[in-house]
Amino acid sequence: MKREFKVPGGTTLRCRGWRQEALLRLLENVLAVGEDPANLVVYAALGRAARDWPSHDAIVRALMTLEEDQTLIVQSGKPIGVLRTHPQAPIVIMANCNMVGQWAHAENFYRMQDDNLICWGGLTAGDWQYIGSQGVIQGTYEIFSRIAERHFDNDLRGRFILTAGMGGMGGAQPLAGRMANAAILTVEIDPERIEKRIKAGFLERRADTLDEALALISEARAARRPLSVGLLGNAADVYPEILARGVVPDIVTDQTSAHDLVYGYVPAGHTLEQVARMRRDDMAGLMDASRRSIVRHVTAMLGFKDRGAVVFDNGNLIRTHAKQGGVERAFEIPVFTEAFLRPLFARAIGPFRWIALSNDPEDIRKIDDFLLRRFPDNLIVSNWIRLARESVPFEGLPARIAWLGHGERTELALEVNRMVREGILAAPVAFTRDHLDAGAMAHPNIMTENMRDGSDAIADWPLLNAMINCSSSADLVAIHSGGGGYSGYMTSAGVTVVADGTDAAAQRLSLSLTNDTASGVLRYADAGYEEALDEVGRKGIDRIDTTATQV
Repeated sequence: MKREFKVPGGTTLRCRGWRQEALLRLLENVLAVGEDPANLVVYAALGRAARDWPSHDAIVRALMTLEEDQTLIVQSGKPIGVLRTHPQAPIVIMANCNMVGQWAHAENFYRMQDDNLICWGGLTAGDWQYIGSQGVIQGTYEIFSRIAERHFDNDLRGRFILTAGMGGMGGAQPLAGRMANAAILTVEIDPERIEKRIKAGFLERRADTLDEALALISEARAARRPLSVGLLGNAADVYPEILARGVVPDIVTDQTSAHDLVYGYVPAGHTLEQVARMRRDDMAGLMDASRRSIVRHVTAMLGFKDRGAVVFDNGNLIRTHAKQGGVERAFEIPVFTEAFLRPLFARAIGPFRWIALSNDPEDIRKIDDFLLRRFPDNLIVSNWIRLARESVPFEGLPARIAWLGHGERTELALEVNRMVREGILAAPVAFTRDHLDAGAMAHPNIMTENMRDGSDAIADWPLLNAMINCSSSADLVAIHSGGGGYSGYMTSAGVTVVADGTDAAAQRLSLSLTNDTASGVLRYADAGYEEALDEVGRKGIDRIDTTATQV
């Protein structure tokens, strides 16, 4: 049976309440905007909305029949039961891809995946929170903005950004770079991805040779004109060649799917067809080839760093694989969170999203207007909203992301709930966030690298975050761990809460969103970050300080 992937909308309920309907629409939405929806893949080669189609269909049936005092339990994309709870309990709780520590390796993941025992939910795929590219566009733009602030007098005009990868996440990079006023060159091995980004308006120009690409970048730099160029090629070949020519970009990173040596990264010297065959016939050989290619890739990135470029890891595990391949200096390249965003995370300022379940862009416009009135001096919020309105098309259900912190998220959500109640908005709105948020992730090679107190690998924090959100009546709560190359490297938590205009929703929003960010502030305060300790004092968060002198 051929599946259709339509964006839902309107005010007609198919479920027994808006909480259930909202989660059903979010599931439909991530497939409508997904990378390979026919195989339930939302992004990053393996990030699935459900384990298989029978599981997906069973989830849909369960959501349509759930009562307010029932909770659906989902294990790695497979629904396993509906239990009687109470009207304030989550509608859905799920755990995706969590393996016991000593068993959490890529090889075991692939075996269990092949046996249909597990699937990777990514961060926002398996819990139906993905909003298309806007989330990663905003995050990437925020990184570039912080680099501009720190290294280039807050101005990237005439600056050259080199990066790679135009998949589900990396495809945001050309637009984010152009929005930051830079000339950005993105290397991509798959011509279809380049064409997809051109059609979407994320990418302006395609180059088929390095000479052509560098000429376009050079012209844009000289004119101090923003430009995005996509080059068909393999980064492991292109980066060393640019370095050998003596061309030094101002900023260098990478967002290929290097986290997955089998289904994500394409090693140099291999065609897409060869890689597809090796996945089936020689997985070990493919992993080895990918790792050797990554060694060349990262060695070139270090060469750019040695020549003065700002070089950073964009969170795809490329340094880890390079180190395993023998690049001793791999971790001299800093990860973006530690290098540029940690002061924001210490105050629980991070990627917060809301989705118009009506499928009416006007609902998002009205919420944008409120934020611009309410936070005119918060330039992280106001600048982004203005830019997004101009340059970022909606994908699927209209949605917005903005970096809001403790108290700000709750204030916005309660105002939106009022707008729904009074009929200002056409339908309810779902609130969620990226897992890469202050209290929601432990990932020693991305989110929590080089924590001040050495707590990089302590996974208690996202687990506590999930439990706090369950206790605070969120509508969906998820605990995720890594799959493929990420296996054993991360634990994270996700949350979704629905503003349906009711008093009960106001209570859920107030408790969950407030406690969600409070747990993030407490996590960084516990690690000794001054920004978090200041936030505790300013916002009146009830922290227990066990280091205080006892009287």
